Amino acid sequence: MNAITIPIEVELTPRSKAVMDALYQAIAPQFQSPPPAATPAIELQPGEHYAGVVLDTEGKVMHHLVLMAKKPTSKLNWQDAMDWATSAGGHLPTRQEQALLYANCKPYLQPVWHWSCESHEEDASCAWGCLFLSGYQNCNRKSYEGSAVAVRRF
Repeated sequence: MNAITIPIEVELTPRSKAVMDALYQAIAPQFQSPPPAATPAIELQPGEHYAGVVLDTEGKVMHHLVLMAKKPTSKLNWQDAMDWATSAGGHLPTRQEQALLYANCKPYLQPVWHWSCESHEEDASCAWGCLFLSGYQNCNRKSYEGSAVAVRRF
């Protein structure tokens, strides 16, 4: 069923117009978007790539994420990958950050499995990682030798 719109002209008395204006002034701020939050100036080093904003569970900005340029020269077990990322001046990404990297920086990632900084919740001998070929996340034993990337958080 199609709706039909019929324009109706209504003349308001000066008092009615004043009431309508007051109502509008009272409710209009509820429907206006707040000004966007200022994005901090993030200086990228040569070879770095901005990955995006990391949000908390309520949708609030936690931090901005940068994929660092430095890459390890060989595959690493989990602890060595954690140590390497720290020595590179960054961190291994969280699982959430790996999903953001896959979404926004895929062209700059090798399509292989990479360590995250997160241990498995129920098995301390395992840690999470992400296959940057497909974005699939799963666990491996911490002794497994995988790839790693380092990130900076702002």
